[in-house]
Amino acid sequence: MHVPDGFINAPTSAVTGVVAAGAIAVSLRGARRELDERTAPLAGLVAAFIFAVQMLNFPVAAGTSGHLLGGALAAILVGPCTGVLCVSVVLLMQGILFADGGLTALGVNITDMAIVTTVVAYALFRGLVKVLPRTRRSVTVASFVAALVSVPAAALAFTLLYWIGGTTDVSIGKVATAMIGVHVLIGIGEAAITALTVGAVIAVRPDLVYGARGLQQRLKLRVNGELVDAPGSEPTPAAPAPVVARSHRKVWITGLVASLVLAGFVSFYASANPDGLEKVATDKGIDEKAEEHAAADSPLADYGVKDITNARVSGGLAGVIGVGVTVVAGSAVFWAVRRRRSDDASPTNTETTV
Repeated sequence: MHVPDGFINAPTSAVTGVVAAGAIAVSLRGARRELDERTAPLAGLVAAFIFAVQMLNFPVAAGTSGHLLGGALAAILVGPCTGVLCVSVVLLMQGILFADGGLTALGVNITDMAIVTTVVAYALFRGLVKVLPRTRRSVTVASFVAALVSVPAAALAFTLLYWIGGTTDVSIGKVATAMIGVHVLIGIGEAAITALTVGAVIAVRPDLVYGARGLQQRLKLRVNGELVDAPGSEPTPAAPAPVVARSHRKVWITGLVASLVLAGFVSFYASANPDGLEKVATDKGIDEKAEEHAAADSPLADYGVKDITNARVSGGLAGVIGVGVTVVAGSAVFWAVRRRRSDDASPTNTETTV
């Protein structure tokens, strides 16, 4: 759903740029509370994993493909504020290095793909977790539903932005019907990827899943063969595995290797069909005033390495470079945020008033 330059007019793009900048500023502050010894090392990896999986377009219907947006996955794994930053880092790398998503439309893409998906998904996720049984399976189920809803929500957000600042005269009703319809189907793929990833992590390291924190269960007693809440019992944490003595290194390396394999090898077999937005834009005429990307001459444009003629090698190498650059950039951002939090919490920075 990467919006190219020329789909949305300059004033609307500028306003979304301000909105995106404000959201990123708020997210930087919020990420200080979310990032700790568990999530900080993984946040950069989550960004790289999202980059890799976004290269895997999957077929949906009628010559259309879809790919992960990633807002739900990032929010549930590392927190909503950190999630906004993860997806924003991915979009920035894609726009600058791979000519994917317009540079003047960067604010539109961050607003749509990072902010809307993350906020909608995490709000729905938290609501579901509160009403579902307090189990790990409930976290996976809530992840599926939240991710499913986040994709058509992003499609609706794009439709509203197009209604406000679209550069072509196309019926907004037709745009809305086409966008939401195809992205409901894409949402099923997003939901499956999100639930499988969250379920895999929570099965081995539930302490690393931000959205699973605070799950509690009441002390149960068996009375006449049935389990009932113990009288006067307070909710107690649902026994996650100890985290102090367990290293994050194995999880981090496993995740990085998986990202490199997906981007460097599996991506070659991804669907070549246009994604949902591209298909709708072509069918409805939204792309009549699309502009050439400012980074069209980038050596990595269109996810291929310039001057390498073998498509498999070119695309695979571009994917590996993308994962490497994204994990480094993301890790640098989150390390800086984490360090700032540590500095703010330092006793030397506290003031005592009498």
